[in-house]
Amino acid sequence: MVVVSVSLSEKLLAEIDALRDEMGFSGRSDVIRAAARLLIDEKRNMQELRGDINAVLSIIHQRNAEDMVTEIKHDYEDIISTQIHSHLKDGKCLELFIIEGESSRVRELTERFIACGRMAHIKLFTF
Repeated sequence: MVVVSVSLSEKLLAEIDALRDEMGFSGRSDVIRAAARLLIDEKRNMQELRGDINAVLSIIHQRNAEDMVTEIKHDYEDIISTQIHSHLKDGKCLELFIIEGESSRVRELTERFIACGRMAHIKLFTF
């Protein structure tokens, strides 16, 4: 196997260690490999979406990422029919986007949020 150096925050490392212990992974590398596989599978599933779809996109981010969220969502007003914003504890925000539109636009929107690197959680549910 190839060894890769990765920078992680202390909090993320603690969460990885907790997952390792709770789920019985043999080490941190196994946790990170499993997470990478899940992300790859999710990307593959998004690539298989076709035609007009309905979806809900949930995002959790720190409050200081509001400008980034606003910037991205404005580029997709043609497919976002509703947005719900709620404040969570520890300075976090939850965004729910109700989406209807071409799957390629939904995929693009989701990938923009993923690529910006400032979202703590992103999940797309399609219908």
